[in-house]
Amino acid sequence: MTRGLIISAPQSGAGKTTVTLGLLAALAGRGVKVRAAKSGPDYIDPAFHAAATGSPSGNLDTWAMPPAYLEALVAHAAKKADVLVIEGAMGLFDGAPIEARSGAVADLAARFALPVVLVLDVFAQAQSAAAVARGFAAHDPKVRIAGVILNRVAGEGHRAMIANAFEVCGIRILGSLPYAAKIELPERHLGLVQANEHGDLGARLAALADLAERHLDLDAILASAAPLPALEPNDVHAPAPPGQRIAIATDQAFSFIYPHVRDGWRRAGAEIVPFSPLADEPPPEDCDACWLPGGYPELYAGRLATAQKFRAGLTRFAETRPVHGECGGYMVLGASLEDAEGVTHAMTGLLGHATSFARHELNLGYRQARLLSPCPLGKAGDILRGHEFHYATLCSAGADEALVDLTDAENRPMGQAGGRRGFVTGAFFHVMARG
Repeated sequence: MTRGLIISAPQSGAGKTTVTLGLLAALAGRGVKVRAAKSGPDYIDPAFHAAATGSPSGNLDTWAMPPAYLEALVAHAAKKADVLVIEGAMGLFDGAPIEARSGAVADLAARFALPVVLVLDVFAQAQSAAAVARGFAAHDPKVRIAGVILNRVAGEGHRAMIANAFEVCGIRILGSLPYAAKIELPERHLGLVQANEHGDLGARLAALADLAERHLDLDAILASAAPLPALEPNDVHAPAPPGQRIAIATDQAFSFIYPHVRDGWRRAGAEIVPFSPLADEPPPEDCDACWLPGGYPELYAGRLATAQKFRAGLTRFAETRPVHGECGGYMVLGASLEDAEGVTHAMTGLLGHATSFARHELNLGYRQARLLSPCPLGKAGDILRGHEFHYATLCSAGADEALVDLTDAENRPMGQAGGRRGFVTGAFFHVMARG
């Protein structure tokens, strides 16, 4: 039977990803059949998980995913695994103010009765760390703290002071990472620099595995994992494939597609055909739909503007077959994109809007979308759940027909968004599940 546990923390930046990758790589190195998943809407961390374990990783989100679909994805993730490690997002209890479907890591812990290993950044505190852990352990009786991992410990004296306080409160320390052993993964504006951009990723993961072997009680962490319940893989709420053979833009500019969405398309019988706009490749002519995921087009706007074969091929494709762009893909479907230096680059012009990264602001949050007309996402009136996370802004909305009517996590109206023109559709909205 597959067992599971969750790695979480009181806040972002505490070291969850470092701990998770070290744990995954060390367990895989021991021959444990380990798989991973990421709580919440994140397209970058699952690729690091997959590199550390040699097995696919995906997303689990209690707000975006109906309970039956959430259980199906846990069932898929648990296949052929001894242990499933779920990396949390933000803080353990952070999410929308909706009971049981807030999107918080705690919702997953309660729903699947999974223990939580809490990562504490103790660099600027000592005994107070025990008080923080005690508060988290008592906050919700449905969430069980199996123990803590101390991060950024200044030395043995520092650790001893903290350990004495934890003996009093009865919470187990499962490891401590020294401050001097920092192994940093570089970041940019949407999160970590992507896994496929690290030429030395194998060496980084090996160093993290060695760190975990030396400083974490791996046997105790494994023993704390709890059996997962028997679950049925029911994909009824999975996003439907937009075609039978789907051309998906796949390179450093277009990589933000959720593994569970792509894998769900495959399980539904669709074939995925990658192509690279950065390599000036058009969507293959033998495909019947084209998907431009999110990513970092603002970093490659000049190259995309001069990719003539890609632009001409996409225009030709869109004359007879559906083309959809999410977030970064939506930006490329527009008339122009202004980069961080204020230089405006012509995009494909298949939709009329224009976007800017120079005039950027954070747009982040869960979204529920009602489709206003049929498109690759579904039929008119369909309800989809997902999120937005981007810094680009619309500097011109264009005159295209709106694609979706949006509400936020608390069902507050946000107005119409996205665009549709002929077979071409797009929006900043990333779909995660059918509502």
